[in-house]
Parts: sequence; structure tokens; C-alpha cells
Amino acid sequence: MKLDGQVAVITGSGRGIGRAIALAYAREGAKLALAARSASELQEAVNAVAALGAEAIAVRTDVTSRKDTERLAHSVVERFGRIDVLVNNAGSSGPIGPLQVNDIADWVNTVNVNLTGAFLVCRAVIPVMLGQSGGKIINLSGAGAANAWSNMSAYCASKAAVVRLTEVLAQELDGQGITVNALGPGSVHTSMWDKMTAEAAQAGADFIHQLGLRVTSGGGASIDECAELAVWLASDESGALTGRLISAATDDFRSLPPRIAEIMAGDAYTLRRVGLD
Repeated sequence: MKLDGQVAVITGSGRGIGRAIALAYAREGAKLALAARSASELQEAVNAVAALGAEAIAVRTDVTSRKDTERLAHSVVERFGRIDVLVNNAGSSGPIGPLQVNDIADWVNTVNVNLTGAFLVCRAVIPVMLGQSGGKIINLSGAGAANAWSNMSAYCASKAAVVRLTEVLAQELDGQGITVNALGPGSVHTSMWDKMTAEAAQAGADFIHQLGLRVTSGGGASIDECAELAVWLASDESGALTGRLISAATDDFRSLPPRIAEIMAGDAYTLRRVGLD
């Protein structure tokens, strides 16, 4: 098994992509700490993991709370003694519509969940990983990171920032045994997409509405591919790859291991400005 005995923390793991990653990690032998705001969803996820024969704990967590994120890290170490993998999956689609009419509190909260949440959980977990001289951090990006979508300024801005945060953290932790990568899941049909599709229709955001209809009708990316990529990034197969954005929908990550040294020597899979020759 690829993650046998590894201890993984997964935020936003009560449903959707986070839950799928949790189940994939369980099948690969990981011990899990599942974090989310909904206690009932967390318990259902823990039960599903247990049914696969894996050990898991549920830690109710608001990733925008410093107190909660520090308690999360403490609870995991207290139970398992270490943290080998962190998956920052908790996220929000945010308000839909032109920026000037977005609700300010909703806009700021989206940035807090998507970006500040990843920062706070990393801040709580990194000292643990440094103390054990190793670990892997996986930050969930999104299609909004690489694409500018009208009427979704909070989502796109925060997800692009997550990728840059990933790159900066990878540089700061270079040589200390910790890799940090961003995972682009593609447009996976989750409850977030159902919400986005309905709100886009109300806001008259036609592009987002039509995209949402395509995703919710079965034309989206594969949640299984996303979970498989999350396993790959957490396992030894991803080696020294760090500071990169890898897409489950468009990148053939299975073919990357022989090219990791080449990738790390250049700007592939990073956010960089491209100009005319």
C-alpha cells in the first residue's frame, strides 16, 4: 500500500472531494484525521473509513479559526504521534456576480476559507513536520486559479493565491524534507457546484451557469482521478516534486516520476508570466 502507516490530516473531508481523498487514503493504508465544520458529516466519513479497515478520528474544525487549527494539530499528534501528510481541501465558491455588487462579508469570508484557512492549518502543522524532518503538504487549488472567470472574483483570486502560497512555502521549506504542492481537481461535481449553478442562474452569470450545468449533468472532471492524484502527491512516487500545480484533469501525473528532476530545474507547472519572444 502506498501510504501504509502514514498519518494524514484532511480538511473539508466530510463530503465531496475531501471525503473521496479520505477513502482513497484509507484504501492505501493511511491513518486519518478528518476535519470539517459539520460533526454529522465527519462522523459519516469516519464510519466510511472504518468500513475499509482504516483508523480515523474526527476533529470538528473551522479552518478560519487559529484556535481550531492549532487544536486540530494537537489532537492529531496526541492520537497518532506525528503528521505525515496534510491536505488543505476546505473551500468555498464565494459570491457570484459582479465584484461591485458582491456582499463584502461573503467575499472576505471566501478568501478567509480558501486562503487564510490553508495558511492557518499549515502554520499549525509545519512545526510538527519540521520536528520529524519530513512531510507532504497538498493544497487544493481549483479551475479559478488558472482561469479568470467573470462573476467569481473572490473564488478565482483566492485560489490563485493558494498556488502562489504553495510556491512560497515550497521555497521556505526547501531542504527540510517537506514538499508542498497544489492539486488542481478540475470541475468535479460536488455540492459546491450545485450551489454555484443555482446562484449563477439567479445572478444572471450565464457562463458560470452553463459551466455548472455541464458539470452537474455529468460532464465534469473525475473525482476518482482527483483522489488518485492526491494519493500520488502524498506517496513516495512524487519524490522531490515541490512548489508545483498539478491538474488531475489535464496533467498525466502518472508519467511524471522519471521527469521530476527535469521539472524541478525549470518553470513547468508553476505560475509564471509569459511574454512575447
